[in-house]
Amino acid sequence: MHGHHGDEVHEHDRGLSYDLPVLARRRMIRLMAGASLIPLVGCTSEEDTSASSSSSTAPSTESSSSSSPVQCETIPEETEGPFPGDGSNGVNVLRESGVVRSDITRSFGDSAGGTAEGVPLTITLTVVDAASGCGTPKKGAAVYIWQCDREGRYSLYNDGVTDENYLRGVQEADDQGQVTFKSIFPGCYPGRWPHVHFEVYGSLADATAARAITNTSQLALPKDVSDTVYTTDGYSQSVTNLSELSLESDSVFSDSHDQQLAAVTGSVGQGYTATLTVPV
Repeated sequence: MHGHHGDEVHEHDRGLSYDLPVLARRRMIRLMAGASLIPLVGCTSEEDTSASSSSSTAPSTESSSSSSPVQCETIPEETEGPFPGDGSNGVNVLRESGVVRSDITRSFGDSAGGTAEGVPLTITLTVVDAASGCGTPKKGAAVYIWQCDREGRYSLYNDGVTDENYLRGVQEADDQGQVTFKSIFPGCYPGRWPHVHFEVYGSLADATAARAITNTSQLALPKDVSDTVYTTDGYSQSVTNLSELSLESDSVFSDSHDQQLAAVTGSVGQGYTATLTVPV
């Protein structure tokens, strides 16, 4: 198992767009305090320009602020849960031909050939180098994701879908460090907040050989979007399950979820897109 959390209960950003400005703002406030300046709220280029017009010391502050890379934290390590399909708990889907794919809604290979029904969800993860201040994309890294279906079941493991391998797939990061998967909005099963699992590998070769995982984590989905999705056909049980949970009470996200809460846009009719930056 990876990560510091316990096994999942069931048998079965603000991401960096928030974190990075906060870190930069704190650093600027410390510098400006030393120069007896009034702390500024925010750290945009417009604010820097305004500061330079009000104080002759502002240009040197801006120079000092930009001279060192912005610090950025690696994505929190989490448990892969009991149904990873990576060979660590029984079946290994990573070595099967066809696992490298963008559309993970259908089963592939010798599986039953089923399709996961539900509200469409496109998942885009951007893998970046934390040591460089999150400014360098991790081109050539690989990401394996897996999630439950609308009914809260994990393919390969749970009753009714043991012959399926849908909602699992691997992608290699492009020049921007991005991987994109076509999926469905996962259901909410008892004891767990709506989420998607993922593992990051140094290369596609490592991923398809199921070796040398560099990071294991989970993506959380926002409550407002989840509430909307769960009013649609097939998600009725998720309404009850989600009503008994919060991010603060979830066994995985309770300690912190700022870096793991995806930004989600879209609609039930057009489908949703979830994006998250993944520093490794």
